[in-house]
Amino acid sequence: MKGQQFKVQEGDKLFVHHMEDAEAGQTCEFDRVLLIDNDGKVQVGTPTVEGTKVLVEVLNPLVKSDKVIVFKKKRRKGYAKKNGHREQFSQIQVKEIVIGKGKED
Repeated sequence: MKGQQFKVQEGDKLFVHHMEDAEAGQTCEFDRVLLIDNDGKVQVGTPTVEGTKVLVEVLNPLVKSDKVIVFKKKRRKGYAKKNGHREQFSQIQVKEIVIGKGKED
């Protein structure tokens, strides 16, 4: 998910970086799973766990975060610059985690 890693369980709701092609109610699939903990059985991928995927539903494709203030200043130079921005996120909910084969530790 655009360079992010998350620890999730079924039913979790979370915010990820904005997914441009997603629509509300759409089901997406993430197949790059690095680690699975299934009732104490840990499967570690090399680099990913084969056949494992996470199915999510897009709840809201575009959510703006709180405003982030960027303030730059150089003391005794008369330089001060204030800027801000709001990041865009998508809200998703984990529907199912499909567990495949992998190396057990």
